[in-house]
Amino acid sequence: MKNLSRPPFLAGSDALTEEEKNLDLALRPKNWDSYIGQDKIKRNIKIIIEAAKKRNEAPEHLLFYGNSGLGKTSLAHLIAKETGSNIRVTSGPVIEKAGDLAAILTNLSEKDILFIDELHRLNKLCEEIIYPAMEDYKLNIVLGKGPMARTMELKLPHFTIIGATTRLGLISAPLRNRFGATFQLSFYQKEDIEKIIINSSRILNIKIEPEAVKIIARRSRLTPRAANRLLKRVRDFAQVEGQGIITAPNAEKALTQLEIDQMGLESGDRKILEAIIDKFQGGPVGLQTLAAATSEEEGTILDIYEPYLMQIGFIERTPRGRMATKYAYEHFGIKYKGPQNSLI
Repeated sequence: MKNLSRPPFLAGSDALTEEEKNLDLALRPKNWDSYIGQDKIKRNIKIIIEAAKKRNEAPEHLLFYGNSGLGKTSLAHLIAKETGSNIRVTSGPVIEKAGDLAAILTNLSEKDILFIDELHRLNKLCEEIIYPAMEDYKLNIVLGKGPMARTMELKLPHFTIIGATTRLGLISAPLRNRFGATFQLSFYQKEDIEKIIINSSRILNIKIEPEAVKIIARRSRLTPRAANRLLKRVRDFAQVEGQGIITAPNAEKALTQLEIDQMGLESGDRKILEAIIDKFQGGPVGLQTLAAATSEEEGTILDIYEPYLMQIGFIERTPRGRMATKYAYEHFGIKYKGPQNSLI
């Protein structure tokens, strides 16, 4: 069977070494108990899986949406493990032509799971093919052109599509409606992030002090992927300068050296906030203007920076644009005078 591996450019994996890829796989939850957080979603998915098992059917198609790094891919792999199914992984940008999707679908076996990351970037022509595949497990292929064209119908095995996206609004309504259930993954509570760091340090055989766990958790953007990334970077620092034990002082020093502040803000976050505050007097400022002022792409601001800045209350989105809140001013030690640029 054709092996659809995860494209190398997804989720920054092109910058990962082979060792780091293996570490990421090692940290991926192996069962429901090791998947920390998102409890309501887990309960609902367990019911869907159990019901499908009792009917001896493939589970319904599922759609996960939420900010990157919250565990959408891990959930897909857990579902595959719980159902004893093979999982095939691809992404919307990779499926460039209808023929690419047809090749993927015809290579699936009964009860396989097809995980499509970045579903919002799926070619619109491919959507027309995927509709009957999801509803009736049929693939309609057009042979020939013009008056001689004819349609051939192929039966597909019963399979499950799990879609993942950071931009639910960009997925067309007809495609969204063909998923049996849609779940939003939320940012994590700090207590859950601490549990994830403790669990990951145990898997990686890292000695870490409780206070160091809290320091890393506070700067992890309420996101498991960020927490694990910071844990690995602090581990490197501790091995070089701290006898291999992560203490509060060397965790603080490592994160400061990485230019990650107390709220988990990195240089990109600060650049956006400083632009709103300094260049636009706190806003409101439109997305296009903000992107031009910071030399960032609009999609990067929407997907990477803005969700967390809104979650911690540093940015407010209004009909007229983005505004920096008083909490953002206080973070930079600037006196808040209220919005000064209300006519923009």
